[in-house]
Amino acid sequence: MVTGAGAPDAPATGLLQILATTDLHCNLLSHDYYADQPDPAIGLSRVASLIASARAEAARQGAASILVDNGDSFQGSPLGDIIPGAAGPHPLARAFQVLEYDAAGLGNHDFDFGLAALAGVVRDMPCPVLCSNLTAVHPGLELPFLPSAVLERQIPGWPDLPPVRIGVLSVLPPQTLVWCGQQLQAQLAAGGIVGTAAAQARRLRAEGCDLVLALAHTGAGSTPGADCSENALVPLAALAEIDAVVGGHTHLTLPDPALDFAKPVVMPGAHGSHLGVISLELEYRGAGWRPAGGGAGLRPVAQKRPAGAVPLAEEEPGFLRALAADHARTLERMRQPAGRSPVAMHSYFTFFAPDRSLALVGSAQAAAVRPLLRDCGAESLPLLAAAAPCKFGGRSGPKSYTDIAAGDLCARNIADLQVFPNELRVIIVTGGQLRDWLEMSAGLFNRIPPGSCGQLLVDPQRAGHNFDVIFGVSYQIDVTQPPRFSAAGERINPDARRISALCWNGRPVAPDQRFAVAANSYRVSGGGSFRMLRDAEELPLPRPPMRIRGAVRDYISGCLTADPLAQLPYPWQLAPVPAATAVAVTGPGAEAYLEELPAGQAAVRGLNGSGFLELDLQL
Repeated sequence: MVTGAGAPDAPATGLLQILATTDLHCNLLSHDYYADQPDPAIGLSRVASLIASARAEAARQGAASILVDNGDSFQGSPLGDIIPGAAGPHPLARAFQVLEYDAAGLGNHDFDFGLAALAGVVRDMPCPVLCSNLTAVHPGLELPFLPSAVLERQIPGWPDLPPVRIGVLSVLPPQTLVWCGQQLQAQLAAGGIVGTAAAQARRLRAEGCDLVLALAHTGAGSTPGADCSENALVPLAALAEIDAVVGGHTHLTLPDPALDFAKPVVMPGAHGSHLGVISLELEYRGAGWRPAGGGAGLRPVAQKRPAGAVPLAEEEPGFLRALAADHARTLERMRQPAGRSPVAMHSYFTFFAPDRSLALVGSAQAAAVRPLLRDCGAESLPLLAAAAPCKFGGRSGPKSYTDIAAGDLCARNIADLQVFPNELRVIIVTGGQLRDWLEMSAGLFNRIPPGSCGQLLVDPQRAGHNFDVIFGVSYQIDVTQPPRFSAAGERINPDARRISALCWNGRPVAPDQRFAVAANSYRVSGGGSFRMLRDAEELPLPRPPMRIRGAVRDYISGCLTADPLAQLPYPWQLAPVPAATAVAVTGPGAEAYLEELPAGQAAVRGLNGSGFLELDLQL
């Protein structure tokens, strides 16, 4: 007897394989354009080989498969830079065409260049591009993405049964509207991650979807109910309406024994480091296909060892051919001469010693805006510059540091100094706001009591790109004090003061003193939760928007006048901590520069299991 359309008495069974990537940041090829050398630990070109193997495996098992991406795909690598007047599809669109992606979610960095640039990339994508929790403020605005999509796959072995209908939704941090506020100009509204996902999932099921996949550009770390949280993966995965989840944003990897999910959840690292694989067992009982179990796993492109990465997947030849022209154009552009530096610049010591690369960025920012202050009526104010490191190891790994030799520079070095497409802004702050700004930055450090040893100097849960150094003043950071602010910008220790001896021009900074500060658009827009800057006045610069990378290029090439900030001593140092040492974590390349540190300040402990170099630092 048959019930329903071709349904047998016993349930039909099948398999669905979901292949996933996330946070590619346009690392489409296994090449580090900043160092101009191959990098076997990254690249969609290597993931492409894993995708081919997984698809062949699915065919042998009689499984259907889909391929999805979870956002932050086209910003990050020079290969993805938007070049005015460039012909043909964006390299990311070309790559997704070659690999035949079925759906792509958006991440916060995909909005870094604004809606028009995003639309240009999406136009040539071979699949629906999704974002469920961003909507247009004005009804007439046509968005370059959809709120959801429905994919259909025929389950092999059951040609007479209906295909499985897979509803796909996509959510990202609502803070995207803050981080990219300058580019989006109040065109979009954001909904919470969990509430939006639940509503979209219910709608997709009402439209006849058999299962729902969430592309969740968010990490773990939120508590249930925190719907405006940046990282809401845990409560989202707990939604009964969702059957499987692809996570991202934090560049970590899942599954992880430390996190137990009741359904398949995968987070495939970043930069093309892993392929995520979710396997869903399906049953058909007449009312449609339903999940009956499943699991999630990761397939890395390389094995990371202290001595370097050992490739586990080769670059797929057809993929390389398709991207060859884009690769060649990027190499040519990155190798163009850009000036000269008399000294080496690196970021290995950026959290405990002077960082010449950061000082150069600060001086370039000041040089670009100083001639404009008169037109803004701010020429009488002291000009400062705030700059934070872009490459500081962390989740990006032990090779993710700026390292530029003395001598001739080229465009890749400029890009290495400023990897984000932030624009230059100027704000006016009081001495009180300035002090709290620095206190927020100093929250990066762990508390180190006198007489202690072996504790990490830097809190790995704090983002290094929020460690603003402010050039033009001088100050000390006392790590014996607790942090005044949490990572979310809340004042958690009102009596704590890590910033001491804060001076301008040799005199203590007064609370009501006013300063003009050249800073990046991410910070001025509210990025990093620097709440003390919310009321800061932004000066309307009488010039078209300029990216900080452009200011650095013009400064190095001599198009901008050398700025007085460049003649000042490095602005900060750690206050001495009696009889204390701390562990500083940096890249192995730091060993070439240890002579820059004062004699006896640092002793090499060796490489840790993640390939980072550890130093015992005398405080």
